[in-house]
Amino acid sequence: MLKKFLPDEHVKSVLDITPEHLKERGIKGIITDLDNTLVEWDRPNATPQLIKWFEDMRNNNILVTIVSNNNEERVKAFSDPLEIPFIFQARKPLIRAFNKALLQMGINKTEAVVIGDQLLTDVLGGNRSGFHTILVVPVAQTDGFFTKFNRFAERRILNWFRKKGLMQWEE
Repeated sequence: MLKKFLPDEHVKSVLDITPEHLKERGIKGIITDLDNTLVEWDRPNATPQLIKWFEDMRNNNILVTIVSNNNEERVKAFSDPLEIPFIFQARKPLIRAFNKALLQMGINKTEAVVIGDQLLTDVLGGNRSGFHTILVVPVAQTDGFFTKFNRFAERRILNWFRKKGLMQWEE
């Protein structure tokens, strides 16, 4: 059962994910979380480094769609200036939003990755949907109200993975 929470890869930052690495795997699209994956949950705009990351993906013909459990106002305010398509109130880990993002991008499931900072939403939803999943270290040390509950359970799962030698993880 806990294997559904195990990501296929884990990296320190979304910025460590390069177009070259994705293209080697045949990836044409990214489904990514927003809060604490791309930027801090309370940061309204993308950082200059993140803007460059989006440009690198675009220049390499890798599509990006933001799939967030947050509200439309938050996700739209972040995504619109970058011209990045998005899905808000995704209800992750339910699979509907992941499949909707795939349809919007017009690619196959094997050509996409799911990137996120939470095991209980991003990784579980991506794994349940049959995507390659990449877990990133949260960019902020603080979380929104509901995420705090998820983090408690995640720490227990990550510790179990660590003890079983399935994963090395940085806090």
